Amino acid sequence: MAVAGVVSPSLVGQSEASARKVAASDRINIGLIGTRGMGWGDLNDMLAFPEAQCVALCDVNSSLLESRAAEIVKRSSRKPDLYGDYRKMLERKDIDVVVIGTPDHWHCLQLIDSCAAGKDVYVEKPIANTLAECDLMVEAAHHYNQVVQVGQQQRSGEHWHEMKRYVDSGKLGRIAKVNVWANFSYCNVPQTANEPVPKDIDFDMWLGPARQREYNTRYYHGQWRMFWDYGGGLLTDWGVHLLDMALWGMNVKSMPRRVVASGGNYSYPNNMAETFDTMSVVWEYDDFTINWSNQAFESGPYGRNYGVEFVGENGSLVVNRESWMVYPVHNRIPVEVRDPDFGDRHRHMRNFLDCVRSRNKQTACTVDNGALCAKFAQLGNISARVGEALHYDEKRGAFDNREANKLITPEYRKPWKLPKF
Repeated sequence: MAVAGVVSPSLVGQSEASARKVAASDRINIGLIGTRGMGWGDLNDMLAFPEAQCVALCDVNSSLLESRAAEIVKRSSRKPDLYGDYRKMLERKDIDVVVIGTPDHWHCLQLIDSCAAGKDVYVEKPIANTLAECDLMVEAAHHYNQVVQVGQQQRSGEHWHEMKRYVDSGKLGRIAKVNVWANFSYCNVPQTANEPVPKDIDFDMWLGPARQREYNTRYYHGQWRMFWDYGGGLLTDWGVHLLDMALWGMNVKSMPRRVVASGGNYSYPNNMAETFDTMSVVWEYDDFTINWSNQAFESGPYGRNYGVEFVGENGSLVVNRESWMVYPVHNRIPVEVRDPDFGDRHRHMRNFLDCVRSRNKQTACTVDNGALCAKFAQLGNISARVGEALHYDEKRGAFDNREANKLITPEYRKPWKLPKF
Protein backbone atom coordinates (compact mmCIF):
# COMPACT_ATOMS: atom_id res chain seq x y z
CA MET A 1 0.00 0.00 0.00
CA ALA A 2 0.99 3.62 -0.35
CA VAL A 3 -0.18 4.59 3.13
CA ALA A 4 0.85 2.86 6.33
CA GLY A 5 -1.70 1.85 8.91
CA VAL A 6 -0.60 2.91 12.39
CA VAL A 7 -2.18 1.95 15.66
CA SER A 8 -3.38 4.73 17.91
CA PRO A 9 -0.86 6.34 20.30
CA SER A 10 -3.05 5.37 23.25
CA LEU A 11 -2.90 1.71 22.27
CA VAL A 12 0.86 1.84 21.85
CA GLY A 13 1.25 3.65 25.11
CA GLN A 14 -0.75 1.01 26.96
CA SER A 15 1.22 -1.74 25.28
CA GLU A 16 4.64 -0.39 26.13
CA ALA A 17 3.61 0.42 29.67
CA SER A 18 2.54 -3.17 30.12
CA ALA A 19 5.81 -4.33 28.54
CA ARG A 20 7.51 -3.51 31.85
CA LYS A 21 5.52 -6.39 33.36
CA VAL A 22 6.91 -8.84 30.78
CA ALA A 23 9.97 -10.77 31.91
CA ALA A 24 13.15 -9.72 30.12
CA SER A 25 13.61 -13.26 28.84
CA ASP A 26 10.19 -13.11 27.15
CA ARG A 27 10.71 -9.82 25.35
CA ILE A 28 11.22 -9.67 21.61
CA ASN A 29 13.79 -7.04 20.65
CA ILE A 30 13.11 -5.33 17.34
CA GLY A 31 15.35 -3.45 14.93
CA LEU A 32 13.69 -1.45 12.15
CA ILE A 33 15.28 -0.69 8.77
CA GLY A 34 13.44 2.12 6.98
CA THR A 35 11.51 4.39 9.34
CA ARG A 36 9.37 6.58 7.07
CA GLY A 37 6.25 4.82 5.79
CA MET A 38 5.31 1.16 5.95
CA GLY A 39 8.28 0.32 8.15
CA TRP A 40 7.15 2.79 10.81
CA GLY A 41 3.59 1.52 10.54
CA ASP A 42 4.77 -2.09 10.93
CA LEU A 43 6.84 -1.21 13.98
CA ASN A 44 3.89 0.55 15.60
CA ASP A 45 1.71 -2.49 14.94
CA MET A 46 4.27 -4.70 16.66
CA LEU A 47 4.62 -2.38 19.63
CA ALA A 48 0.91 -2.82 20.32
CA PHE A 49 1.90 -6.15 21.90
CA PRO A 50 3.50 -6.13 25.36
CA GLU A 51 6.42 -8.45 24.56
CA ALA A 52 7.67 -6.28 21.68
CA GLN A 53 10.20 -3.52 22.25
CA CYS A 54 12.22 -1.42 19.82
CA VAL A 55 15.96 -1.37 20.52
CA ALA A 56 17.31 -0.06 17.21
CA LEU A 57 16.32 2.13 14.26
CA CYS A 58 18.13 2.41 10.93
CA ASP A 59 17.56 4.96 8.19
CA VAL A 60 19.52 6.98 5.64
CA ASN A 61 17.85 10.20 6.88
CA SER A 62 19.52 11.37 10.10
CA SER A 63 16.82 13.95 10.92
CA LEU A 64 14.06 11.41 10.53
CA LEU A 65 15.97 8.95 12.70
CA GLU A 66 16.17 11.43 15.56
CA SER A 67 12.49 12.34 15.34
CA ARG A 68 11.43 8.69 15.29
CA ALA A 69 13.69 7.93 18.23
CA ALA A 70 12.07 10.80 20.17
CA GLU A 71 8.64 9.25 19.53
CA ILE A 72 9.84 5.91 20.87
CA VAL A 73 11.24 7.62 23.98
CA LYS A 74 7.87 9.26 24.69
CA ARG A 75 6.24 5.85 24.73
CA SER A 76 8.81 3.70 26.47
CA SER A 77 11.36 6.13 28.04
CA ARG A 78 14.09 4.12 26.32
CA LYS A 79 15.89 5.60 23.31
CA PRO A 80 16.68 3.03 20.62
CA ASP A 81 20.18 2.97 19.17
CA LEU A 82 20.42 4.67 15.77
CA TYR A 83 22.18 3.47 12.63
CA GLY A 84 22.75 4.75 9.12
CA ASP A 85 24.04 1.38 7.88
CA TYR A 86 21.84 -1.65 8.53
CA ARG A 87 24.86 -3.97 8.52
CA LYS A 88 26.10 -2.35 11.72
CA MET A 89 22.71 -2.88 13.33
CA LEU A 90 22.77 -6.57 12.40
CA GLU A 91 26.01 -7.05 14.35
CA ARG A 92 24.01 -6.73 17.57
CA LYS A 93 23.36 -10.04 19.27
CA ASP A 94 20.36 -8.80 21.27
CA ILE A 95 18.12 -8.13 18.25
CA ASP A 96 15.59 -10.91 17.69
CA VAL A 97 13.52 -9.47 14.84
CA VAL A 98 14.32 -7.18 11.94
CA VAL A 99 11.55 -5.24 10.22
CA ILE A 100 12.36 -4.30 6.62
CA GLY A 101 10.39 -1.27 5.46
CA THR A 102 12.78 0.01 2.79
CA PRO A 103 12.10 0.42 -0.96
CA ASP A 104 11.74 -2.85 -2.86
CA HIS A 105 15.22 -2.82 -4.41
CA TRP A 106 16.74 -3.22 -0.92
CA HIS A 107 14.61 -6.11 0.35
CA CYS A 108 16.71 -8.97 -1.01
CA LEU A 109 20.04 -7.94 0.48
CA GLN A 110 18.56 -6.88 3.79
CA LEU A 111 16.51 -10.04 4.26
CA ILE A 112 19.39 -12.36 3.37
CA ASP A 113 21.83 -10.45 5.58
CA SER A 114 19.31 -10.49 8.44
CA CYS A 115 18.71 -14.23 8.13
CA ALA A 116 22.47 -14.86 7.96
CA ALA A 117 22.83 -12.87 11.19
CA GLY A 118 20.31 -15.17 12.90
CA LYS A 119 17.40 -12.70 12.90
CA ASP A 120 13.76 -13.41 12.16
CA VAL A 121 12.30 -11.04 9.58
CA TYR A 122 9.13 -9.14 8.86
CA VAL A 123 9.54 -7.85 5.30
CA GLU A 124 7.24 -5.53 3.43
CA LYS A 125 5.71 -6.59 0.15
CA PRO A 126 6.57 -7.18 -2.61
CA ILE A 127 9.41 -9.18 -1.17
CA ALA A 128 11.71 -8.24 -4.07
CA ASN A 129 12.02 -6.20 -7.24
CA THR A 130 13.11 -9.04 -9.58
CA LEU A 131 12.40 -12.72 -10.19
CA ALA A 132 15.95 -13.82 -9.29
CA GLU A 133 15.89 -11.95 -5.97
CA CYS A 134 12.61 -13.65 -5.00
CA ASP A 135 14.20 -17.08 -5.50
CA LEU A 136 17.30 -16.10 -3.52
CA MET A 137 15.22 -14.86 -0.59
CA VAL A 138 13.26 -18.10 -0.40
CA GLU A 139 16.49 -20.08 -0.48
CA ALA A 140 18.08 -17.92 2.23
CA ALA A 141 15.11 -18.11 4.61
CA HIS A 142 15.09 -21.90 4.39
CA HIS A 143 18.89 -22.21 4.48
CA TYR A 144 19.22 -20.15 7.67
CA ASN A 145 16.01 -21.60 9.14
CA GLN A 146 14.57 -18.24 10.15
CA VAL A 147 10.95 -17.17 10.67
CA VAL A 148 9.80 -14.81 7.91
CA GLN A 149 6.49 -13.01 7.59
CA VAL A 150 5.66 -11.02 4.44
CA GLY A 151 3.51 -7.91 4.89
CA GLN A 152 0.55 -9.22 2.89
CA GLN A 153 -1.72 -8.85 5.89
CA GLN A 154 -4.93 -9.89 4.16
CA ARG A 155 -3.79 -13.49 4.71
CA SER A 156 -4.65 -12.92 8.38
CA GLY A 157 -8.05 -11.28 7.93
CA GLU A 158 -11.23 -13.17 8.76
CA HIS A 159 -12.98 -11.16 6.04
CA TRP A 160 -10.68 -12.74 3.46
CA HIS A 161 -10.90 -16.19 5.03
CA GLU A 162 -14.68 -15.97 4.61
CA MET A 163 -14.12 -15.12 0.95
CA LYS A 164 -11.83 -18.14 0.58
CA ARG A 165 -14.34 -20.47 2.22
CA TYR A 166 -17.12 -19.26 -0.07
CA VAL A 167 -15.02 -19.72 -3.22
CA ASP A 168 -13.97 -23.19 -2.02
CA SER A 169 -17.60 -24.14 -1.35
CA GLY A 170 -18.29 -24.46 -5.06
CA LYS A 171 -21.43 -22.28 -4.90
CA LEU A 172 -20.13 -20.09 -7.73
CA GLY A 173 -19.86 -23.13 -9.99
CA ARG A 174 -17.02 -23.38 -12.46
CA ILE A 175 -14.83 -20.27 -12.24
CA ALA A 176 -13.44 -19.35 -15.66
CA LYS A 177 -11.92 -15.97 -14.89
CA VAL A 178 -10.69 -13.84 -12.01
CA ASN A 179 -10.54 -10.08 -12.53
CA VAL A 180 -8.22 -7.95 -10.40
CA TRP A 181 -7.93 -4.17 -10.60
CA ALA A 182 -6.44 -1.20 -8.76
CA ASN A 183 -7.01 2.34 -10.03
CA PHE A 184 -5.11 4.94 -8.03
CA SER A 185 -3.91 8.40 -9.01
CA TYR A 186 -0.67 8.22 -7.02
CA CYS A 187 0.86 6.38 -9.98
CA ASN A 188 0.98 9.81 -11.66
CA VAL A 189 4.35 11.40 -10.88
CA PRO A 190 4.53 15.13 -11.76
CA GLN A 191 7.70 16.22 -13.54
CA THR A 192 10.26 17.47 -11.02
CA ALA A 193 13.83 18.60 -11.65
CA ASN A 194 16.82 16.95 -10.00
CA GLU A 195 18.32 18.86 -7.10
CA PRO A 196 21.23 18.72 -4.65
CA VAL A 197 21.08 15.99 -2.04
CA PRO A 198 19.79 17.33 1.32
CA LYS A 199 22.48 17.34 3.99
CA ASP A 200 20.63 14.96 6.28
CA ILE A 201 20.17 12.23 3.61
CA ASP A 202 22.73 9.61 2.61
CA PHE A 203 21.41 9.21 -0.93
CA ASP A 204 24.23 6.92 -2.01
CA MET A 205 23.16 4.48 0.72
CA TRP A 206 19.54 4.91 -0.30
CA LEU A 207 20.46 3.88 -3.85
CA GLY A 208 22.46 0.94 -2.53
CA PRO A 209 22.63 -1.75 -5.24
CA ALA A 210 20.60 0.32 -7.73
CA ARG A 211 22.36 2.20 -10.51
CA GLN A 212 23.81 5.66 -9.87
CA ARG A 213 21.54 8.59 -10.61
CA GLU A 214 21.08 12.16 -9.42
CA TYR A 215 18.88 12.95 -6.45
CA ASN A 216 15.23 13.69 -7.09
CA THR A 217 12.63 14.00 -4.37
CA ARG A 218 10.26 11.86 -6.45
CA TYR A 219 12.63 8.89 -6.12
CA TYR A 220 13.41 9.40 -2.47
CA HIS A 221 9.85 9.75 -1.18
CA GLY A 222 6.88 7.41 -1.73
CA GLN A 223 6.79 7.65 -5.52
CA TRP A 224 9.97 5.58 -5.85
CA ARG A 225 7.51 2.76 -6.60
CA MET A 226 7.00 4.24 -10.06
CA PHE A 227 10.61 3.80 -11.22
CA TRP A 228 11.87 0.40 -12.39
CA ASP A 229 15.11 0.51 -10.38
CA TYR A 230 13.17 0.66 -7.10
CA GLY A 231 9.66 -0.73 -7.66
CA GLY A 232 7.11 -2.06 -10.13
CA GLY A 233 4.26 0.43 -10.11
CA LEU A 234 0.70 -0.35 -9.09
CA LEU A 235 1.09 -4.00 -10.12
CA THR A 236 3.70 -4.73 -7.43
CA ASP A 237 2.25 -2.32 -4.86
CA TRP A 238 -1.52 -2.80 -4.59
CA GLY A 239 -1.38 -5.62 -7.11
CA VAL A 240 0.55 -8.01 -4.89
CA HIS A 241 -2.10 -7.74 -2.15
CA LEU A 242 -4.98 -8.35 -4.54
CA LEU A 243 -3.27 -10.97 -6.70
CA ASP A 244 -2.50 -12.86 -3.49
CA MET A 245 -6.23 -13.20 -2.90
CA ALA A 246 -6.86 -14.26 -6.51
CA LEU A 247 -4.12 -16.91 -6.36
CA TRP A 248 -5.30 -18.10 -2.94
CA GLY A 249 -8.90 -18.35 -4.09
CA MET A 250 -7.90 -20.40 -7.13
CA ASN A 251 -5.37 -22.55 -5.19
CA VAL A 252 -2.54 -21.48 -7.51
CA LYS A 253 0.95 -22.58 -6.46
CA SER A 254 2.85 -22.27 -9.75
CA MET A 255 3.61 -19.90 -12.60
CA PRO A 256 1.06 -19.50 -15.42
CA ARG A 257 1.26 -21.23 -18.79
CA ARG A 258 1.62 -17.85 -20.50
CA VAL A 259 1.42 -14.15 -19.70
CA VAL A 260 0.31 -11.40 -22.07
CA ALA A 261 0.52 -7.74 -21.05
CA SER A 262 0.52 -4.21 -22.39
CA GLY A 263 0.90 -0.84 -20.75
CA GLY A 264 1.91 2.78 -20.98
CA ASN A 265 1.43 6.19 -19.44
CA TYR A 266 -1.86 6.92 -21.19
CA SER A 267 -3.80 8.40 -18.29
CA TYR A 268 -1.17 11.10 -17.80
CA PRO A 269 1.02 11.43 -20.94
CA ASN A 270 3.44 13.78 -19.15
CA ASN A 271 3.88 11.33 -16.29
CA MET A 272 7.46 11.23 -15.00
CA ALA A 273 6.91 7.61 -13.93
CA GLU A 274 8.71 4.80 -15.75
CA THR A 275 6.11 2.25 -14.68
CA PHE A 276 2.68 2.20 -16.32
CA ASP A 277 -0.29 4.27 -15.18
CA THR A 278 -2.51 2.27 -17.57
CA MET A 279 -2.00 -1.48 -17.90
CA SER A 280 -3.64 -4.81 -18.73
CA VAL A 281 -2.29 -8.31 -17.99
CA VAL A 282 -3.64 -11.81 -18.61
CA TRP A 283 -2.10 -14.85 -16.89
CA GLU A 284 -3.27 -18.05 -18.55
CA TYR A 285 -3.84 -21.43 -16.89
CA ASP A 286 -5.30 -24.57 -18.42
CA ASP A 287 -8.90 -23.88 -17.39
CA PHE A 288 -9.07 -20.23 -16.28
CA THR A 289 -7.38 -16.86 -16.58
CA ILE A 290 -6.45 -14.19 -14.07
CA ASN A 291 -6.77 -10.66 -15.49
CA TRP A 292 -5.25 -7.44 -14.14
CA SER A 293 -5.97 -3.83 -15.02
CA ASN A 294 -4.93 -0.48 -13.62
CA GLN A 295 -5.37 3.14 -14.53
CA ALA A 296 -4.74 6.46 -12.80
CA PHE A 297 -8.40 7.51 -12.72
CA GLU A 298 -9.97 6.38 -9.44
CA SER A 299 -13.05 4.55 -10.61
CA GLY A 300 -13.79 0.91 -11.36
CA PRO A 301 -16.24 -1.99 -11.67
CA TYR A 302 -19.05 -2.28 -9.09
CA GLY A 303 -18.26 1.25 -7.91
CA ARG A 304 -14.90 0.07 -6.48
CA ASN A 305 -11.60 1.54 -7.60
CA TYR A 306 -9.85 -1.66 -6.49
CA GLY A 307 -10.96 -5.23 -5.98
CA VAL A 308 -11.07 -8.88 -7.01
CA GLU A 309 -13.90 -10.59 -8.89
CA PHE A 310 -14.28 -14.38 -9.10
CA VAL A 311 -16.47 -14.95 -12.17
CA GLY A 312 -18.40 -18.24 -11.90
CA GLU A 313 -21.18 -19.88 -13.90
CA ASN A 314 -23.67 -19.25 -11.07
CA GLY A 315 -22.54 -15.78 -10.12
CA SER A 316 -19.62 -13.53 -9.23
CA LEU A 317 -18.02 -12.83 -5.87
CA VAL A 318 -16.61 -9.30 -5.70
CA VAL A 319 -14.30 -8.41 -2.82
CA ASN A 320 -12.08 -5.65 -1.51
CA ARG A 321 -11.14 -4.43 1.95
CA GLU A 322 -14.50 -2.74 2.46
CA SER A 323 -16.76 -5.75 1.83
CA TRP A 324 -17.47 -8.78 -0.33
CA MET A 325 -20.68 -9.45 -2.21
CA VAL A 326 -22.13 -12.24 -4.33
CA TYR A 327 -23.95 -11.22 -7.51
CA PRO A 328 -26.02 -14.20 -8.77
CA VAL A 329 -26.66 -15.18 -12.39
CA HIS A 330 -30.43 -15.72 -12.95
CA ASN A 331 -31.03 -16.26 -9.19
CA ARG A 332 -29.02 -19.49 -9.20
CA ILE A 333 -27.51 -18.64 -5.80
CA PRO A 334 -28.53 -16.19 -3.06
CA VAL A 335 -27.24 -12.64 -2.85
CA GLU A 336 -24.72 -12.42 0.00
CA VAL A 337 -22.96 -9.47 1.63
CA ARG A 338 -20.13 -9.56 4.15
CA ASP A 339 -18.52 -6.60 5.89
CA PRO A 340 -14.92 -6.68 7.19
CA ASP A 341 -13.74 -6.42 10.77
CA PHE A 342 -10.52 -4.53 9.89
CA GLY A 343 -8.38 -6.76 12.10
CA ASP A 344 -5.95 -7.86 9.38
CA ARG A 345 -2.84 -5.99 10.52
CA HIS A 346 -3.34 -6.78 14.21
CA ARG A 347 -3.75 -10.51 13.56
CA HIS A 348 -0.87 -10.55 11.08
CA MET A 349 1.54 -9.13 13.66
CA ARG A 350 0.17 -11.40 16.39
CA ASN A 351 0.74 -14.39 14.13
CA PHE A 352 4.32 -13.32 13.39
CA LEU A 353 5.28 -12.76 17.03
CA ASP A 354 3.71 -16.08 18.01
CA CYS A 355 5.72 -17.82 15.29
CA VAL A 356 8.92 -16.10 16.45
CA ARG A 357 8.33 -17.43 19.95
CA SER A 358 7.32 -20.96 18.88
CA ARG A 359 9.85 -21.16 15.99
CA ASN A 360 7.02 -22.02 13.62
CA LYS A 361 8.16 -21.21 10.07
CA GLN A 362 4.63 -21.48 8.65
CA THR A 363 3.62 -17.88 9.16
CA ALA A 364 0.35 -16.54 7.78
CA CYS A 365 2.21 -15.25 4.72
CA THR A 366 5.39 -17.27 4.24
CA VAL A 367 8.40 -16.22 2.20
CA ASP A 368 7.36 -18.82 -0.39
CA ASN A 369 3.93 -17.26 -0.79
CA GLY A 370 5.36 -13.76 -0.86
CA ALA A 371 7.75 -14.86 -3.61
CA LEU A 372 4.95 -16.44 -5.65
CA CYS A 373 2.89 -13.24 -5.59
CA ALA A 374 5.86 -10.99 -6.34
CA LYS A 375 7.01 -13.20 -9.22
CA PHE A 376 3.49 -13.27 -10.61
CA ALA A 377 3.46 -9.47 -10.69
CA GLN A 378 6.96 -9.33 -12.17
CA LEU A 379 5.86 -11.58 -15.05
CA GLY A 380 3.19 -9.04 -15.95
CA ASN A 381 5.59 -6.11 -15.83
CA ILE A 382 8.22 -7.91 -17.91
CA SER A 383 5.70 -8.90 -20.59
CA ALA A 384 4.50 -5.30 -20.87
CA ARG A 385 8.05 -3.92 -20.94
CA VAL A 386 9.20 -6.17 -23.79
CA GLY A 387 5.83 -6.01 -25.60
CA GLU A 388 5.56 -9.77 -26.05
CA ALA A 389 3.51 -12.70 -24.79
CA LEU A 390 5.84 -14.81 -22.65
CA HIS A 391 6.27 -18.32 -21.31
CA TYR A 392 8.33 -18.62 -18.13
CA ASP A 393 9.99 -21.96 -17.41
CA GLU A 394 10.14 -22.07 -13.62
CA LYS A 395 12.57 -25.01 -13.53
CA ARG A 396 15.10 -23.23 -15.75
CA GLY A 397 14.28 -19.79 -14.38
CA ALA A 398 14.10 -18.41 -17.91
CA PHE A 399 11.70 -17.02 -20.53
CA ASP A 400 11.38 -17.98 -24.15
CA ASN A 401 12.47 -14.44 -25.00
CA ARG A 402 15.99 -12.99 -24.93
CA GLU A 403 14.95 -9.45 -23.99
CA ALA A 404 12.75 -10.71 -21.16
CA ASN A 405 15.61 -12.80 -19.79
CA LYS A 406 17.64 -9.62 -19.34
CA LEU A 407 15.08 -8.47 -16.76
CA ILE A 408 15.23 -11.58 -14.55
CA THR A 409 18.40 -10.78 -12.58
CA PRO A 410 19.38 -7.28 -11.42
CA GLU A 411 22.82 -5.86 -12.04
CA TYR A 412 24.00 -4.59 -8.66
CA ARG A 413 26.05 -1.42 -8.46
CA LYS A 414 29.51 -1.92 -6.96
CA PRO A 415 30.49 -2.59 -4.23
CA TRP A 416 27.13 -4.34 -3.61
CA LYS A 417 26.92 -7.94 -4.77
CA LEU A 418 23.93 -10.13 -5.47
CA PRO A 419 24.08 -13.02 -2.95
CA LYS A 420 24.78 -16.58 -4.13
CA PHE A 421 24.11 -19.94 -2.54
